[in-house]
Amino acid sequence: MNLEKLCFDVQHLAKITGAFISGEREKFNLEDVEVKGKANFVSYVDKQAEELIISELRKLLPGSGFIAEEGTAISADERYKWIIDPLDGTTNFIHGLPPFAVSIALMENQELVLGVVYEITQDECFYAWKGSKAYLNGAEIKVSTAATTSDSLIATGFPYTAFEKLDSYIASMRYFMINSHGLRRLGSAATDMAYVAAGRFEAFYEHGLKPWDVAAGTIILRQAGGKVSDFNGENKFLFNGEMIASNSVYFDEFYDIVHKYFMENHA
Repeated sequence: MNLEKLCFDVQHLAKITGAFISGEREKFNLEDVEVKGKANFVSYVDKQAEELIISELRKLLPGSGFIAEEGTAISADERYKWIIDPLDGTTNFIHGLPPFAVSIALMENQELVLGVVYEITQDECFYAWKGSKAYLNGAEIKVSTAATTSDSLIATGFPYTAFEKLDSYIASMRYFMINSHGLRRLGSAATDMAYVAAGRFEAFYEHGLKPWDVAAGTIILRQAGGKVSDFNGENKFLFNGEMIASNSVYFDEFYDIVHKYFMENHA
Protein backbone atom coordinates (compact mmCIF):
# COMPACT_ATOMS: atom_id res chain seq x y z
CA MET A 1 0.00 0.00 0.00
CA ASN A 2 1.23 3.50 -0.86
CA LEU A 3 0.46 5.32 2.37
CA GLU A 4 1.82 8.62 1.09
CA LYS A 5 -0.59 8.71 -1.85
CA LEU A 6 -3.45 7.54 0.32
CA CYS A 7 -2.69 10.28 2.83
CA PHE A 8 -2.89 12.95 0.14
CA ASP A 9 -6.19 11.51 -1.05
CA VAL A 10 -7.50 11.65 2.51
CA GLN A 11 -6.34 15.26 2.86
CA HIS A 12 -8.34 16.14 -0.24
CA LEU A 13 -11.38 14.39 1.19
CA ALA A 14 -10.99 16.17 4.54
CA LYS A 15 -10.90 19.53 2.79
CA ILE A 16 -13.98 18.72 0.71
CA THR A 17 -15.76 17.74 3.91
CA GLY A 18 -14.55 20.91 5.57
CA ALA A 19 -15.94 23.00 2.72
CA PHE A 20 -19.33 21.30 3.18
CA ILE A 21 -19.25 21.97 6.92
CA SER A 22 -18.29 25.62 6.40
CA GLY A 23 -21.12 26.08 3.91
CA GLU A 24 -23.66 24.61 6.31
CA ARG A 25 -22.37 26.76 9.19
CA GLU A 26 -23.52 29.89 7.33
CA LYS A 27 -27.17 28.79 7.47
CA PHE A 28 -27.06 26.70 10.65
CA ASN A 29 -29.21 27.45 13.70
CA LEU A 30 -29.76 25.81 17.07
CA GLU A 31 -33.01 24.21 15.93
CA ASP A 32 -30.86 21.81 13.88
CA VAL A 33 -29.19 20.37 16.99
CA GLU A 34 -29.95 16.98 18.52
CA VAL A 35 -28.94 16.20 22.09
CA LYS A 36 -27.11 12.88 22.53
CA GLY A 37 -26.44 13.49 26.21
CA LYS A 38 -25.75 16.30 28.63
CA ALA A 39 -23.62 18.85 26.73
CA ASN A 40 -23.16 16.25 23.97
CA PHE A 41 -24.62 17.35 20.66
CA VAL A 42 -25.00 16.18 17.09
CA SER A 43 -26.55 17.73 13.99
CA TYR A 44 -27.41 16.79 10.44
CA VAL A 45 -24.04 18.34 9.51
CA ASP A 46 -22.11 15.74 11.53
CA LYS A 47 -24.17 12.92 10.04
CA GLN A 48 -23.97 14.05 6.43
CA ALA A 49 -20.25 14.80 6.75
CA GLU A 50 -19.66 11.29 8.06
CA GLU A 51 -21.69 9.75 5.23
CA LEU A 52 -19.59 11.70 2.72
CA ILE A 53 -16.31 10.61 4.29
CA ILE A 54 -17.24 6.94 4.54
CA SER A 55 -18.58 6.81 1.00
CA GLU A 56 -15.29 8.15 -0.37
CA LEU A 57 -13.05 6.08 1.91
CA ARG A 58 -14.77 2.92 0.72
CA LYS A 59 -13.63 3.84 -2.78
CA LEU A 60 -10.08 4.58 -1.66
CA LEU A 61 -9.67 1.38 0.35
CA PRO A 62 -12.31 -1.25 -0.47
CA GLY A 63 -13.03 -3.76 2.26
CA SER A 64 -11.88 -1.56 5.12
CA GLY A 65 -13.84 -1.18 8.36
CA PHE A 66 -14.96 1.92 10.21
CA ILE A 67 -14.98 3.22 13.76
CA ALA A 68 -17.01 6.41 13.39
CA GLU A 69 -18.60 8.76 15.90
CA GLU A 70 -22.07 8.91 14.37
CA GLY A 71 -22.29 5.19 13.64
CA THR A 72 -22.77 5.46 9.87
CA ALA A 73 -20.70 2.29 9.46
CA ILE A 74 -19.20 -0.24 11.82
CA SER A 75 -16.05 -2.32 12.07
CA ALA A 76 -15.70 -6.08 12.37
CA ASP A 77 -12.31 -7.82 12.07
CA GLU A 78 -10.97 -6.04 8.99
CA ARG A 79 -7.21 -5.61 8.65
CA TYR A 80 -7.69 -1.89 7.92
CA LYS A 81 -10.03 0.30 9.93
CA TRP A 82 -10.76 3.98 9.49
CA ILE A 83 -11.31 5.95 12.70
CA ILE A 84 -13.37 9.03 11.91
CA ASP A 85 -14.70 12.13 13.60
CA PRO A 86 -16.50 14.08 10.88
CA LEU A 87 -16.80 17.19 13.07
CA ASP A 88 -14.65 17.31 16.18
CA GLY A 89 -15.79 20.30 18.18
CA THR A 90 -19.52 20.12 17.46
CA THR A 91 -20.38 22.37 20.41
CA ASN A 92 -18.00 25.02 19.02
CA PHE A 93 -19.55 24.57 15.57
CA ILE A 94 -23.14 25.07 16.68
CA HIS A 95 -22.14 28.27 18.48
CA GLY A 96 -20.04 29.56 15.58
CA LEU A 97 -16.87 29.35 17.64
CA PRO A 98 -13.49 28.00 16.42
CA PRO A 99 -11.87 25.55 16.35
CA PHE A 100 -13.64 22.56 14.81
CA ALA A 101 -12.04 19.91 12.68
CA VAL A 102 -12.33 16.84 10.49
CA SER A 103 -10.30 13.94 11.89
CA ILE A 104 -9.52 10.80 9.87
CA ALA A 105 -7.10 8.03 10.88
CA LEU A 106 -6.25 4.63 9.44
CA MET A 107 -5.35 1.68 11.63
CA GLU A 108 -3.74 -1.50 10.28
CA ASN A 109 -4.57 -4.25 12.75
CA GLN A 110 -3.74 -2.41 16.01
CA GLU A 111 -1.24 0.10 14.58
CA LEU A 112 -2.11 3.65 13.53
CA VAL A 113 -0.54 4.20 10.11
CA LEU A 114 -2.10 7.42 8.78
CA GLY A 115 -3.72 10.53 10.20
CA VAL A 116 -5.24 13.75 8.90
CA VAL A 117 -6.67 16.58 11.00
CA TYR A 118 -8.18 19.44 9.03
CA GLU A 119 -8.95 22.44 11.23
CA ILE A 120 -11.63 24.11 9.19
CA THR A 121 -11.74 27.66 10.49
CA GLN A 122 -8.03 28.29 9.85
CA ASP A 123 -7.78 26.10 6.71
CA GLU A 124 -4.96 24.15 8.36
CA CYS A 125 -4.37 20.53 7.35
CA PHE A 126 -2.10 18.50 9.64
CA TYR A 127 -1.07 15.05 8.43
CA ALA A 128 1.39 12.17 8.66
CA TRP A 129 1.70 8.52 7.73
CA LYS A 130 3.84 5.64 8.98
CA GLY A 131 7.50 6.43 8.33
CA SER A 132 6.90 10.05 7.30
CA LYS A 133 7.57 13.39 8.88
CA ALA A 134 4.59 15.38 10.14
CA TYR A 135 3.24 18.23 8.06
CA LEU A 136 1.01 21.28 8.16
CA ASN A 137 -0.15 22.49 4.74
CA GLY A 138 2.95 20.98 3.13
CA ALA A 139 5.52 22.29 5.62
CA GLU A 140 7.22 20.02 8.14
CA ILE A 141 6.22 20.47 11.77
CA LYS A 142 7.90 19.35 14.97
CA VAL A 143 7.05 19.38 18.65
CA SER A 144 8.53 22.10 20.82
CA THR A 145 11.71 21.67 22.83
CA ALA A 146 10.40 23.06 26.14
CA ALA A 147 11.42 20.63 28.87
CA THR A 148 9.66 21.83 32.01
CA THR A 149 6.21 22.87 33.18
CA SER A 150 7.48 26.38 33.81
CA ASP A 151 8.23 26.74 30.08
CA SER A 152 5.05 25.06 28.83
CA LEU A 153 1.58 25.98 27.60
CA ILE A 154 -0.85 23.19 28.45
CA ALA A 155 -4.08 22.15 26.72
CA THR A 156 -6.88 20.17 28.31
CA GLY A 157 -10.54 19.31 27.95
CA PHE A 158 -13.28 19.62 30.54
CA PRO A 159 -15.48 16.65 31.48
CA TYR A 160 -19.15 16.75 30.55
CA THR A 161 -20.04 13.25 31.72
CA ALA A 162 -17.18 11.84 33.84
CA PHE A 163 -17.77 14.15 36.79
CA GLU A 164 -16.37 11.62 39.25
CA LYS A 165 -12.94 12.95 38.25
CA LEU A 166 -13.92 16.61 38.52
CA ASP A 167 -11.90 17.15 41.70
CA SER A 168 -8.84 15.72 39.96
CA TYR A 169 -9.37 18.09 37.05
CA ILE A 170 -9.66 21.10 39.30
CA ALA A 171 -6.58 20.15 41.31
CA SER A 172 -4.49 19.50 38.19
CA MET A 173 -5.64 22.72 36.55
CA ARG A 174 -4.77 24.69 39.65
CA TYR A 175 -1.25 23.24 39.51
CA PHE A 176 -0.78 24.10 35.83
CA MET A 177 -2.31 27.57 36.23
CA ILE A 178 0.22 28.37 38.94
CA ASN A 179 3.28 26.69 37.45
CA SER A 180 3.05 26.89 33.63
CA HIS A 181 2.65 29.53 30.93
CA GLY A 182 -1.07 28.86 31.17
CA LEU A 183 -3.88 26.46 30.46
CA ARG A 184 -6.12 26.38 27.37
CA ARG A 185 -9.34 24.53 26.56
CA LEU A 186 -10.17 24.76 22.86
CA GLY A 187 -13.03 22.25 22.68
CA SER A 188 -11.52 20.03 19.96
CA ALA A 189 -9.17 17.26 21.07
CA ALA A 190 -8.10 16.56 17.49
CA THR A 191 -6.98 20.18 17.18
CA ASP A 192 -5.26 20.05 20.57
CA MET A 193 -3.22 17.04 19.46
CA ALA A 194 -2.30 18.69 16.17
CA TYR A 195 -1.22 21.83 18.00
CA VAL A 196 1.09 19.82 20.27
CA ALA A 197 2.57 18.26 17.13
CA ALA A 198 3.15 21.74 15.70
CA GLY A 199 4.80 23.03 18.87
CA ARG A 200 2.00 25.46 19.74
CA PHE A 201 1.23 23.56 22.93
CA GLU A 202 3.79 21.60 24.90
CA ALA A 203 1.28 19.08 26.21
CA PHE A 204 -2.36 17.97 26.32
CA TYR A 205 -4.35 15.78 28.69
CA GLU A 206 -7.99 14.77 28.91
CA HIS A 207 -10.26 12.07 30.29
CA GLY A 208 -13.46 10.76 28.72
CA LEU A 209 -12.22 10.72 25.13
CA LYS A 210 -13.23 8.43 22.27
CA PRO A 211 -10.94 6.83 19.67
CA TRP A 212 -12.06 9.22 16.93
CA ASP A 213 -11.09 12.22 19.09
CA VAL A 214 -7.39 11.36 19.19
CA ALA A 215 -6.50 8.65 16.64
CA ALA A 216 -5.41 10.94 13.81
CA GLY A 217 -3.69 13.36 16.17
CA THR A 218 -1.73 10.52 17.75
CA ILE A 219 0.18 9.49 14.65
CA ILE A 220 0.71 13.11 13.60
CA LEU A 221 2.16 13.88 17.03
CA ARG A 222 4.36 10.79 17.07
CA GLN A 223 5.77 11.56 13.62
CA ALA A 224 6.45 15.12 14.83
CA GLY A 225 8.56 13.77 17.69
CA GLY A 226 6.00 13.57 20.48
CA LYS A 227 4.87 10.86 22.89
CA VAL A 228 1.47 9.66 24.13
CA SER A 229 0.15 7.36 26.84
CA ASP A 230 -2.85 6.87 29.09
CA PHE A 231 -2.86 8.11 32.68
CA ASN A 232 -1.02 4.94 33.80
CA GLY A 233 1.77 5.28 31.26
CA GLU A 234 0.37 2.45 29.12
CA ASN A 235 -0.58 2.24 25.47
CA LYS A 236 -4.32 1.83 26.07
CA PHE A 237 -5.27 5.47 25.47
CA LEU A 238 -7.14 4.88 22.23
CA PHE A 239 -9.95 2.88 23.81
CA ASN A 240 -9.82 3.63 27.54
CA GLY A 241 -10.56 7.34 27.15
CA GLU A 242 -7.42 8.78 28.75
CA MET A 243 -4.80 10.78 26.88
CA ILE A 244 -1.49 12.28 27.89
CA ALA A 245 0.40 13.83 24.97
CA SER A 246 3.56 15.90 24.98
CA ASN A 247 6.86 16.57 23.33
CA SER A 248 9.42 13.94 24.20
CA VAL A 249 11.64 15.95 26.54
CA TYR A 250 8.77 17.19 28.75
CA PHE A 251 6.76 13.98 28.67
CA ASP A 252 8.10 12.30 31.83
CA GLU A 253 7.53 15.34 34.04
CA PHE A 254 4.09 15.97 32.53
CA TYR A 255 3.08 12.35 32.96
CA ASP A 256 4.14 12.32 36.62
CA ILE A 257 1.97 15.36 37.34
CA VAL A 258 -1.15 14.08 35.58
CA HIS A 259 -0.73 10.58 37.02
CA LYS A 260 -0.44 12.03 40.51
CA TYR A 261 -3.67 14.00 40.33
CA PHE A 262 -5.79 11.45 38.49
CA MET A 263 -4.50 8.05 39.57
CA GLU A 264 -2.69 8.30 42.91
CA ASN A 265 -5.52 10.36 44.38
CA HIS A 266 -8.00 7.65 43.37
CA ALA A 267 -5.94 4.62 44.33
